[in-house]
Amino acid sequence: MNEPSGLHFTEPLPEGVADLRPWFIAIHDLPDEIHWGEFWGNDQPVQLDVGCGRGLFLFNASLRNPETNYLGLELEFREGRRTAKRLLKREAVNARVVGGDAALVLRKHIPPGTVDAVHVYFPDPWWRKKHRRRRIFTDTFVGLCSRVLKPGGRLHSWTDVPDYFDIIKALMDHHDDFETLPPPDEREAEHDMDYQTSFERKKRKEGFPIFRGLWQKK
Repeated sequence: MNEPSGLHFTEPLPEGVADLRPWFIAIHDLPDEIHWGEFWGNDQPVQLDVGCGRGLFLFNASLRNPETNYLGLELEFREGRRTAKRLLKREAVNARVVGGDAALVLRKHIPPGTVDAVHVYFPDPWWRKKHRRRRIFTDTFVGLCSRVLKPGGRLHSWTDVPDYFDIIKALMDHHDDFETLPPPDEREAEHDMDYQTSFERKKRKEGFPIFRGLWQKK
C-alpha cells in the first residue's frame, strides 16, 4: 500500500523495527494539521478511539462500518504497533493508529469541528491519589474533545471504576457544550471477540459492573 497523500515519512525507523505505516504513524510524522480527505483518500466520517490499547474496538468497529474511518490514539507505541499489525494483516483501509500524546494530537493536529465521535474506553484509573492528576479526563481534555467534535458529534466513555465514572459524569453532565444522552444497555456477548474492548471482556468475566456514558455536542 502506498503511503497516503498528505503524509510524508522522512525519518527512518530504528534498525529491526517493522515499517507499519500507514497503519501505525508516529506523532512526529503527522502534518501540522491533518486534512482528512488527504489522510484517508476519501471523505468518510471520522471517529477517534482515545487510548485504543490492544485495538479490539478499533478492529471490530472498522470492520462493521466500512463507510466510517477510525483513528486510534495510543501513547504506548508497543501497544499501538500491536494493534497496527492486526489492521495490516486485515489490510484495513479505514483504520489507523497514531502513536503519541492524545491531548497533543487533539490540540494541534486535528482540525476543529471535523470529528463525528470520540470514544474513550476504560482509561487508566491511576489508583494512587498522588497520581490521579494523570487521568485523561480533565476540564482541558473535555474542552479538546469539544473542539474537534462536530455539532451533534458524540463522546462515548466506559469504565469499571465507579469513582472515576463519577468524575467523568461531573465533567460532562455540567459542561456547557454537551448534553447527556441515555447510555447504551449492556448486551450479552456472542463470543470472546464480541466485546467493546478486551478490558471490558476481562472485567465482565470477573463479574465487575461496567459504567457507560454518552454525551452529544450541542
